[in-house]
Amino acid sequence: MRGLKLTLSAIALLASSVSAQAFDTRASSAYVVDYNTGTVLMTKNADQPLPPASMSKLMTLYMAFEAIENGILDLDQELPVSAAAQAYGGSTMFLKAGERVKVEDLIRGIIVLSGNDACVVLAEALAGTESKFARQMTMRAQQLGMSNSTFTNSNGWPKAGHRMSMRDLGLIASKLIKDYPQYYPMFAQKEFLFDPNESANRLNRNPLLGLGIGADGLKTGHTQEAGYGLVGSAKQGDRRIVFVLSGLETAPARAREAEAVTNWAFRQFAQTELGKAGTRIAQADVAIGAEQTVGMELSEDISMLLPVNPISPLKAEVIYDGPLKAPIAKGDKIGELIISPEGLPERRVPLLADRAIARHGFVGRVVAAAQHLVQRINDGPPPEAS
Repeated sequence: MRGLKLTLSAIALLASSVSAQAFDTRASSAYVVDYNTGTVLMTKNADQPLPPASMSKLMTLYMAFEAIENGILDLDQELPVSAAAQAYGGSTMFLKAGERVKVEDLIRGIIVLSGNDACVVLAEALAGTESKFARQMTMRAQQLGMSNSTFTNSNGWPKAGHRMSMRDLGLIASKLIKDYPQYYPMFAQKEFLFDPNESANRLNRNPLLGLGIGADGLKTGHTQEAGYGLVGSAKQGDRRIVFVLSGLETAPARAREAEAVTNWAFRQFAQTELGKAGTRIAQADVAIGAEQTVGMELSEDISMLLPVNPISPLKAEVIYDGPLKAPIAKGDKIGELIISPEGLPERRVPLLADRAIARHGFVGRVVAAAQHLVQRINDGPPPEAS
């Protein structure tokens, strides 16, 4: 396998850098991802299963939206409130046993008011009991690729074994945005007055809404065990980020950290166009061919999320198994470009032959073989093993 280390100018890529100013978060665990590209910008204990508090309600909401789309629930359908739902403390809608509440109100009550009781009403409607629904949540989470999530209830009320990782929370947040865009605007709702007698309980706890930084979701969480956390998302221009913070000491600290993370993710990184499909960036040696080299061109446009402030050159390398043997058809995959931004995922792009290379005739093959033999003689014998 041959490798060609290339400079930016050699591979016709535009200016970029490979190192952004790191964000030293005060959160005990964190996960930040660029939604459009899937580029992970920051992790801190991101795969450790931790108490998620009310942030786990995102899984309940996902399953509720899924049930609506499958015709199992309807937004206008009224569901009964059980004594078990009323019995929950913490953040609630102050639902009363025996009353019936519309599914849409329950969903808004979960998103805006963080209603523990509302979660139980939906759980019982979908599975009969909350514990059975929690088992379904765990199973569905596994199906969605959330390998570090286990649920013991529908709302994140402190209970042994109820755990989620920050990466899993980021995954379910991204899936809510992608799979249910028709419902996602609910997460930006700043207030919801369900019970006029409880007017103090109407405001969304998300501290980023209304700050003018593009924030439009998703869910806060707090218990003594978990600390203060937030699953957030913000959109500026064509970019969207999703982030998860947990383990902060106070609500003001959560607000400051969430705003700082959002600003950092948008200011330190930008989507950068690096090359167009068909651009020739290198050439490969050809054996027993009518020509001795063939051009290697990009198979696709290259656009990557990269740091905005140049610090050091972007590392890029072309690899191919050479010399290539003729015949070669135009468009054959003959190598690969590997772009390796420091601290970010690498990008691999197939490289294609820019033209056809015919195989030598008999005389040409004899000449090529002789040239190869002469080259081996000139290079000398291989070194002996020590």
